[in-house]
Amino acid sequence: MDGQRAETLPAVQENAVQETLEAEKASILKQPKAVWATALAAVFAFMGIGLVDPILPAIAKNLDASPSQVSLLFTSYFLVTAVAMLITGFVSSRIGGKRTLLAGLAVIVVFSSLSGTSGSVGELIGFRAGWGLGNALFVATALAVIVGVASGGAGTAIILYEAALGLGISLGPLLGAFLGGWQWRAPFFGTAVLMAAAFIALIALLPKTPLPERKVRLRDPLLALGHKGLRTTAASGLFYNYGFFTVLAFTPFILGMDAYGIGGVFFGWGVAVAVFSVFVAPVLQNRFGATRVLTDTLAVLMLDLIGLGLAAGHSVPVVVVLVVVSGALLGINNTIYTELAMGVSDSPRPVASAGYNFVRWMGGALAPFAAAQLGEHFGPQVPFFAGAAAMVVAIAVVLGGRRYLAAHEPHVV
Repeated sequence: MDGQRAETLPAVQENAVQETLEAEKASILKQPKAVWATALAAVFAFMGIGLVDPILPAIAKNLDASPSQVSLLFTSYFLVTAVAMLITGFVSSRIGGKRTLLAGLAVIVVFSSLSGTSGSVGELIGFRAGWGLGNALFVATALAVIVGVASGGAGTAIILYEAALGLGISLGPLLGAFLGGWQWRAPFFGTAVLMAAAFIALIALLPKTPLPERKVRLRDPLLALGHKGLRTTAASGLFYNYGFFTVLAFTPFILGMDAYGIGGVFFGWGVAVAVFSVFVAPVLQNRFGATRVLTDTLAVLMLDLIGLGLAAGHSVPVVVVLVVVSGALLGINNTIYTELAMGVSDSPRPVASAGYNFVRWMGGALAPFAAAQLGEHFGPQVPFFAGAAAMVVAIAVVLGGRRYLAAHEPHVV
């Protein structure tokens, strides 16, 4: 009798996993118009991350700048985004989610337009910093708004958010290549038009969001990091993002391609991010648990970065394949890191998200400049080896704090 129960239990668990996944898939498509409007706006916002990738060599040539100077386009953007994350909850809890989203979009429209008028790399770096402020106001608030209005629970909302991220990251290089192949300034004006369209769509489709019962204080995101589970997630996310943006910001300089070629490579990369974040990450997480999947994919990403280092300067086709493979791994990790950040602590989700994003975007700010400097001084292989070392640290942080992440594991069956 006990043997029969033992044999039946795995089948019951497998059925439970399948039922959960089928319910999530069904609920993802049944969303209010406000969710789709916010998600579409998020796609446009995330396009700004990879938009400049295909035109980095062209910017360097036209503005007489070195790769490390051009890399500051990412650094200024993400540094301001990281710091501004600390004020997003403060602002949105006082003026409401909808107004905060619209303010973020308006700032992006202004600074993306100004970026297209830049006469020097210094001006462009400054305008990208202003763009980062708008990005922070929009991105942090968009996740909270989608979670608040989506049907199907927080898990479904996070998958929708990550789908928007992946789609935006994949389309950004494509738009950058399409417009940048004509004129390097054009992608910035194209982004301004898209964000203006998103602004109008949110005005029309997103209802006024209620103010939270308690206003968020400026120090709340930092206090939220006092929770060991959230702090572990954020610290690991910092080193993970270092590897992420080493691939995104440095690889265009070693491909030796024009804007269309670079755009095509990173479109494939972005599609992998989107597909694996939406369809693969939930399956793996339900099957094996967040901590195990995170450490395993970080380990494979480490090997991928080592492969990129070995191939850099020797085999462009191998680099292209490894870049696309990295997109799949990044897609899985993006979803799991976000779910951990949103659910591992007892802080309100917008506060936890702000604290987590403040720390992890610092990795995105540091990586582009550090990678360019390492590449210029020590060769194109070294930035990727440094990224691989960052993955080792990210894994060590997760393993060291895995008992604090246990609160997020009960859904594993």
